[in-house]
Amino acid sequence: MKHPANSIEDSTCRFPRARLILVALSLGATGCHNLEQSRQIDNPAVAGKTIALQVCSNCHSVNGVSVSPTFPKLAGQPREYLVNQLTDFKAHARSDPNARRFMWGFTHLSETQIEQLAAYFSSQPPPVPRAPADHRLIDSGRTIFLLGIPDKGVPACSACHGQRGEGTGGFPRLAGQYADYVEKQLLVFRSAGLRPRGEVMKTISDNMSDRDIRAVAAFMEAFPAETEAAASPAVNH
Repeated sequence: MKHPANSIEDSTCRFPRARLILVALSLGATGCHNLEQSRQIDNPAVAGKTIALQVCSNCHSVNGVSVSPTFPKLAGQPREYLVNQLTDFKAHARSDPNARRFMWGFTHLSETQIEQLAAYFSSQPPPVPRAPADHRLIDSGRTIFLLGIPDKGVPACSACHGQRGEGTGGFPRLAGQYADYVEKQLLVFRSAGLRPRGEVMKTISDNMSDRDIRAVAAFMEAFPAETEAAASPAVNH
């Protein structure tokens, strides 16, 4: 593996070098301090916010709301959850395909930088849910999210992720997350060892059908208003 300091393009979603230069110049114009130092992303003296603005933003956007479902929305995620994931990326403990492709180059991050990155993205306004496309699928997903699938041994997602999908502690925020990303991660959980902190999810995802997974992922992306989400749906499983 290339050293992170020599492979910025590998750890910033393989953006062309010209794109990185433009990002750096724009940050300099808006007051990013010590531009030359901020290019040294393996330097523990570089502030986490600088890394967030210059590096992480290429995939996750400056406000933490990525424009591509390949990359999760980080805005409003619990700080502890972000710290845990960044720590796992650094240690190569999280080894799902996209983790290996995009995040394994960040072995240089210090604990302080990880804390600062987590604080930055957790403080951003949560993403706005998307308008639902398939109402029947979303209704099915709402039932799974709030009540689980008792006859399959699948607990309610809300038990750990909150009634409004807001997440807490080590459990991520799901409300407004891309359905495609949620679906892919639920499939990743089926493979033991790829996400060690998610081992509790393996049995759950194993017991869900592909349609169950698509339904709950669709519901999370189009998470409704607080009052609607909290309403108890009729069990239809």
